[in-house]
Amino acid sequence: MLQGIFILDDVDLIYGSTYEEIKNYVHIYAPPQTRETIRENLSLLEKADVIFSGWGGPLLDEKFLSAAPNLKAIFYGAGTIKYMVTDEFWKRDIKITSAYAANAVPVVEYALSQILFSLKRGWHYVLQTKKMKRYGKKTEVPGGYGSTVGLVSLGMIGKKMCEKLNQFDLHLIAYDPYVSQKEAEQLNVEQCSLEELFRRADVVSLHTPWLKETAGLITGQHFASMKENATFINTSRGAIVRENEMIEVLKKRSDLYAILDVTYPEPPVEGSPLYEMDNVILTPHIGGSMSKECQRMGAYMLEELKRYLNGEELKWEITEEKSKTMA
Repeated sequence: MLQGIFILDDVDLIYGSTYEEIKNYVHIYAPPQTRETIRENLSLLEKADVIFSGWGGPLLDEKFLSAAPNLKAIFYGAGTIKYMVTDEFWKRDIKITSAYAANAVPVVEYALSQILFSLKRGWHYVLQTKKMKRYGKKTEVPGGYGSTVGLVSLGMIGKKMCEKLNQFDLHLIAYDPYVSQKEAEQLNVEQCSLEELFRRADVVSLHTPWLKETAGLITGQHFASMKENATFINTSRGAIVRENEMIEVLKKRSDLYAILDVTYPEPPVEGSPLYEMDNVILTPHIGGSMSKECQRMGAYMLEELKRYLNGEELKWEITEEKSKTMA
């Protein structure tokens, strides 16, 4: 039987519903550890064939890996692994798989809710009513019939957004230079440039990973070109947007709305205009997995464990090459 150990901040949060079943397949030979406690007890790694981890996972550097000579696989019950892996890790024949796909589910749900609400200019009416202490005049809204929704990037989350949005009477456009015409047709989405997307869309939803190449991708000019009463939604990463430029445009264009679940820095600095602007909606990065939603990530890792034990290909394995394209 494989020998395993849990190393993460909160075992119950992610593995609470799967912990006992994992023990049917792996001998868990030590109590759960954190990044700090395992550094103080590296000898605990000597027997480890597999590690179950998540938020707060260990840094996989030379010192850590040398203490784990039998390590064969890491099951990471969260999203990005870039804060854990090192060059030294990729030199070793150790598999690593991530629950990033599970974490994508609530992001899609959050973005979908905001897209549909924004097509009714929902936040405009919520805030107007609160400010005026009465119902204001109804104005023109894009609506949920024949309106255009623009998706920036068609990675895993972008593709799932297409699947959800295709259930509604909407026209989808997308910017992603790495997606073929055939793929776009299968997703029932029209491809266009980033500039055209911002000009045409009633709602723009950003799903681009934060990479060196995408930092500052969205500029003030993109916002300035948006049609009247349009909405921008960011559930990706704040650094992809040039926020100072965005703020200047939003100050001039009160008809535009920005729904920001992420900012850069996060949270915004004290005194940031984002806290007070009437046409900015801030939520504290709640798009990803929260509370019971985190159990889905543990369930994904249990399924990966079963595939591993059966000698099957891991569905969510991260290679060194793939890690470079993930947020």
